[in-house]
Amino acid sequence: MAELGAIMTWTFTGETGIPNEIGEILVDGEVPEVAYKTIRDVAVITNKRIIIADKQGITGKKVEVYTIPFKSIVMYSSENAGLLDFNAELELWTRAGKFKLNLNRGVDIRKLDRIIGKHIL
Repeated sequence: MAELGAIMTWTFTGETGIPNEIGEILVDGEVPEVAYKTIRDVAVITNKRIIIADKQGITGKKVEVYTIPFKSIVMYSSENAGLLDFNAELELWTRAGKFKLNLNRGVDIRKLDRIIGKHIL
């Protein structure tokens, strides 16, 4: 099995509005809380999971959607950006394996900490 970190690598560049099309995949009782812009994609954090859309191809019309349910997270760590660091880091250990999210300096790592903690603890 491939290392998840090699497959699932994203950088959150900043907060953005929650895209309208996210409603197409939400389940009953699921509420979007915050969205983050990635290089070409968007990630939405709901009260149940982390959803990351990965646009593919030249036009970006083909979209692969990754879902990380909060119930699958067994541990996580966060590291804020230091004085000379460009990114903060969030590592998630799930039943499927471990992966990392990079967060640009402008993304509030502690806000993401609170949201994840609220839903997995």
